Formats: sequence, structure tokens, C-alpha cells
Amino acid sequence: MASLDEGWADPARLYKEGRRARLLLDAAREAAAEAVGCRPDELVFTPSGTRAVHSGIAGALAGRRRTGRHLIVSAVEHSSVLHAADAHEADGGTVTQVAVDRVGAVDAREFAEALRPGTALACLQSANHEVGTVQPVAEVAEACRAAGVPLLVDAAQSLGWGPVGGGWSLLAASAHKWGGPPGVGLLAVRKGVRFAPQGPRDERESGRAAGFENLPAIVAAAASLRAVRAEAAEEAVRLRELTERIRARVPRLVPDVEVVGDPERRLPGIVTFSCLYVDGETLLHELDRADFSVSSGSSCTSSTLTPSHVLKAMGVLSEGNVRLSLPPGTREEDVERFLAALPGVVAGVREKLGAPVSAGEVLTREGDEALVVDALGRRCPIPVIELAKVIGDVPVGGTVRVLSDDEAARLDIPAWCAMRGQEYVGEEPAERGTAYLVRRVS
Repeated sequence: MASLDEGWADPARLYKEGRRARLLLDAAREAAAEAVGCRPDELVFTPSGTRAVHSGIAGALAGRRRTGRHLIVSAVEHSSVLHAADAHEADGGTVTQVAVDRVGAVDAREFAEALRPGTALACLQSANHEVGTVQPVAEVAEACRAAGVPLLVDAAQSLGWGPVGGGWSLLAASAHKWGGPPGVGLLAVRKGVRFAPQGPRDERESGRAAGFENLPAIVAAAASLRAVRAEAAEEAVRLRELTERIRARVPRLVPDVEVVGDPERRLPGIVTFSCLYVDGETLLHELDRADFSVSSGSSCTSSTLTPSHVLKAMGVLSEGNVRLSLPPGTREEDVERFLAALPGVVAGVREKLGAPVSAGEVLTREGDEALVVDALGRRCPIPVIELAKVIGDVPVGGTVRVLSDDEAARLDIPAWCAMRGQEYVGEEPAERGTAYLVRRVS
């Protein structure tokens, strides 16, 4: 309220109202720096978390241009990091993407192996935005320190729960992720890191974020961060119990579900799972009608018709994907109501799509010829549904050839095989689309 009443003036000016605005800005910076774990003069406010990421990557790469133009990122970074990496590569730089395992975590040793001479910057999120997996930032930061390479951490998803440990060099975050106002990000750059801000500069925010500061939003961002931190320890215990309940009960309540993300090293409030034989967009609409607002990484909920790059990098099922984010204050009865509604919603969507009740419901057919499933022009989850319908028509050891031009099939057919105990043979070119070969094992 003080920032609304007294923060209208320009904090860069010396008249009385400007000095008052400057005091509010400095107080907000000190509060945010304390939460981040850095010095106030190392932190600047930006118009968004995305701008903080882009400014941090561009400034660090420019500052270390004499060292080299190699950038390292993980395969599951936020799109803002990957877009910055694409721009760097288009400008002549090189980029290495470090793979993740099936729970979405990088191997610190593999990350360290990517630190070659000429590496200017490495980027690693503190925790994944989609599946909640916590990354080994401290171990990676130590490897980067030994190699003399700065590490930028995207801490947007985790900063509200606590500071990021380890010897990171740059850190970016977004206020809306911890319940603050949208349109405020922060960028911390440790002293000693070579950094050259890019683009036109002015006198504001150490030249690293041009333009008049949105002082009321900045003060609200700092105040909200302090407030959620005060309750973080207690709330984390409560939300973790609720997310563990969802992770344990969803597979028992709904058949053919894969719960994804690390079961232990994870954020308190995120749960992600994928349902076989379900159209993700329809599932989200039906849950919305039941008064549950969820998101999804399924390709059929995306304008690009490609599955989430996070799920793709993990190699897990993408169809029928549901991401639950439990905000602080989520009630136990809300979780129970969701668990009570989900089985009927999924069953209804599967029935509309003609999904099989269970694998092998079609009688086994004699003979050893391969079956061909023509799913060309049909989007997820239809190729997998048609595969499940005919797998029982081939003898054990027989092969099904699925023709599909849906990008999600490349991820979902192998995932289906793993879930149903069948052998994924591989893919081969076809006259149209791609042929995916599956051998019946049981």
C-alpha cells in the first residue's frame, strides 16, 4: 500500500518523492536478495522471468565471448532457456543438451562431461516446471566451478520453497510462480562473473534491465516472497502428503496410468501422470467442467501438435497427460474430490474414443503374418488405441506394424509397449509417415 501511495515517483530522481520511491525499491531489493541468498547489489528486477532468463544468458555469453561460444543446457529446461539456446546457435554458437533419465533428472557426471574447453555458460533448472523433479544443482555447480564455467540456475519453480543451494553464478526467477504479481522477474549475477548486458542500456537496474521500474509490483513481489517463505516449511510437509496421496491412489483408481517424475526428489506441490487411450484435450475440458483447473503436456493440447519436450526427453507416455499444481492452501477435501471424480472422467473419455477395456480382449488368431494398423491422419491417442485393439490378433512372437504421421506416436507407442509388457522393435520409413513395429511377447 505504501508503494501505491508513495511509489509513483521516479526512484532515479533526487527530489523528495523520488527519494521515497528509492527507499521502497531498495527495501524490496534487500528482501529479495535475502531470500535468494545473494548481495542486494547483485540482484536486479526485470519485467518477467523470461526476460531475466534471456538477459542472463545473453549477458553471460557476451561477457565470456573470448572464452568460447559453447553453451550447455539440460534437455528439460524451461522453453525460455531453450529459445535462448536456439538464438545462440542461430548466431553461430554451439549448444549441448544434456539428457535426463525417466524421472527427468540429469546425471551430474554426464553434465560435467559436457564441460569442454570453450564452454562459456551452463544452464540448469533447480526443479522441473512440468513434473517437479529436483535437479542436482549443487553437484553440477561444483563441476562448473572446477571447470571455471558459470552456472545459470532457473529457480522460478522452487524459489518460493527455499533458496537454491550450491555455488551457482547466475539465478533467474519469476514472481508469479511464488504467488506474487505477474510481470516481475529477478536476475542475480554474482560478483566476479563476467557479464555484458545486451541491447540498449540506461541507468536503471545497473544497466541490466532498461525502463521505468514497476515499483508497486516489485514491492508486492518481494513482500509475497517473504510471506510464502515464512510458511514454506510447514506448508511443504502438508502439500507433500497430499501429492503423495495422489501419486499412490491414481494408479489404483484408474487403470493404465503412468505417474511421472522423481518419487522422492521433487517439489511439494506438483504431480504429473499420463493416461493411456485418452485424448488430453478432451480430458482437460472434462476436468474443467468438474471445476478442476489442470494443465497438460499432451500433443493434442498443443497448437504445434507435438508432445511436451520434457515428456519427450524423459521417454515417458505423453497421451492423456495431466499436470496438477497444488497451490499453498489447497485443502484435503479438494484432493479427495478430485480423486473421486477422476476415474469417471477418464472412463467417459475412453468410452467416447472406443478404447479397449483391457489389453488382449480380442481373441488370438492363428497364423504368423504381420498385422498392419493404418492410423495415418489420426492424432493421439488413436494410434495407440488401434494398436491395443489388434495386439491380441497376432500370436506370441508375431508383429504389428503401426503406420502413423503423428509425432506423438514416436513417444507413445514405445511407452505403451513398456506399460503393457510388449516388445518395441523400432521404427522404419514408410511411403507416408512412419512405421512402428511392435512384437507381441505375451
